[in-house]
Amino acid sequence: MLYLDNAATTPPYNEVVDTIAEVMKLHYGNPSSIHGLGVQAEKLLQSAKEVIAGALGVVPASIICTSGGTESNNLAIRGAAYHYQNRGKHLITTQIEHPSVKEVFLSLEREGFRVTYLPVNRNGCLEVETLREALCEDTILVSVMYVNNEVGTIQPIQAIGQLLAKYPKVMFHVDAVQGIAKLPFSIKEWGIDLCSVSAHKFRGPKGVGFLYRREGVQLRPQLVGGGQEDGLRSGTENVPLIVGMAKALRLSMQNLPAKLEHKYRLRRHLVDGILTIPELTLMGAERHEEMAPHIVHFAFTGMKAEVVVHALEQRQIYISTKSACASDATDPSEVMLALGCTREQAVSGLRVSFSDDHKIEDIDQFLLALREVVNELSPMLSKSTARKGQQK
Repeated sequence: MLYLDNAATTPPYNEVVDTIAEVMKLHYGNPSSIHGLGVQAEKLLQSAKEVIAGALGVVPASIICTSGGTESNNLAIRGAAYHYQNRGKHLITTQIEHPSVKEVFLSLEREGFRVTYLPVNRNGCLEVETLREALCEDTILVSVMYVNNEVGTIQPIQAIGQLLAKYPKVMFHVDAVQGIAKLPFSIKEWGIDLCSVSAHKFRGPKGVGFLYRREGVQLRPQLVGGGQEDGLRSGTENVPLIVGMAKALRLSMQNLPAKLEHKYRLRRHLVDGILTIPELTLMGAERHEEMAPHIVHFAFTGMKAEVVVHALEQRQIYISTKSACASDATDPSEVMLALGCTREQAVSGLRVSFSDDHKIEDIDQFLLALREVVNELSPMLSKSTARKGQQK
């Protein structure tokens, strides 16, 4: 079995699974309780936040624990928009954001906010000058993802932060779900006010994540109740998963430069192989350093992506089409359409995403299977084209 869908989710570290089980068995107290078991759980919670904060170079008080990337994005965007709407009601994002960002902006538009959806270039990258031109007196929030979850393009977050530093009333939110623990990242140096993270993208448990909130930034809570997480996320904290998340982040950040180099080596090998298959078209930039090390995206134009996915699945190889959070696998990819692809290409996109544990031999195994699948399916494509020609 070859699992190449790590952008959708990652297998948790064995050590993380063991830690979660131990905390669930031994430290099951409610961290809001004042007795010994509660105090013990509260100490574990705070220790986990210290580990997370230490890994990112921020203070523990800036970490707000959530159920994952979707909740973090909702809290950041809605929370900032509602709190700062007296300054203005103009929001800026891009055309290629994750559904948990895009759908929030669409809902805010229905509530009277004005949203600018910035275009990206052919490689899926936002031009900073495009953002500069969109800023106005009424702008209160800019939200840009660090790494595109489908194509893998790295956005110029540092340059955007430098630009927005000149606009002190504009909050800068980054969806860093696909970038944390995979690429160098500096929240403070890059001028980020709000940052969303999900644990299961770096070999932690599902159902837990966090939102970084810079000191001084105010948000309107989206969940109210007992006032946990500094009043921003009411509800009893999931201490076992939060501790597991902290451990997974620490393990993933260890030897990051070596891991980065290894995955770029895998990426180059995979891209070179894909380019030898004439039926396939590579998406994103040709320069590897402009792309995330763990994602490669390509199109088998004219062939529905799910057909290829299932053909590979029969060989026990697992890849994906687009975001696992997208509504319908058969719909054209909105990200690919935003990159200027045709509708035919946009239903043919395929994403391969690997981990630190993969080897060159794994990439060779995948390429061999991919060539077999393309050779098997290409005649179907030729017959379909012939039928269309006869109908005309």
